Amino acid sequence: MPVCDFSRLISNWTSDLILFTNGHSTLTGEQIGKLEEHHIKVVDKEIERFEHINGYLQNIYFKDGSRSFVKVMYVPGGFEQHCEIPESLGCDLTEEGYIKVDAFQETTVKGVFACGDNVSRMRTVANAVAMGTAAGMIVSKKIRFEEF
Repeated sequence: MPVCDFSRLISNWTSDLILFTNGHSTLTGEQIGKLEEHHIKVVDKEIERFEHINGYLQNIYFKDGSRSFVKVMYVPGGFEQHCEIPESLGCDLTEEGYIKVDAFQETTVKGVFACGDNVSRMRTVANAVAMGTAAGMIVSKKIRFEEF
């Protein structure tokens, strides 16, 4: 997720939000203007290190010798499949690394279905249950039609 989008997404979590780009920003003038319009400061200094006390973040030190006190840091994490079974079965993955499924949760391998965190950014229990329910209904239908 682009950093500007992530900042927009979490902007309702705090009124004291700063975007640290860790060096030269690739944000457009329009994006910077929109962030500033919503009182989100952009700091484009290169980060040297983080300081913590007993695991609690305290400061970000920059390569120019300056620092910024912080209490919390939000980082948009990437997705990683932690199981090789889908790929070993021949399932295709999306560019982001999720298992590619159709509208009925079937993968690119006929008869192999997937649902939940490994197929979608929508990483919630409710979403996983809904996808699992849909997949179960489709599998049940396919089995009944094959047996009938």
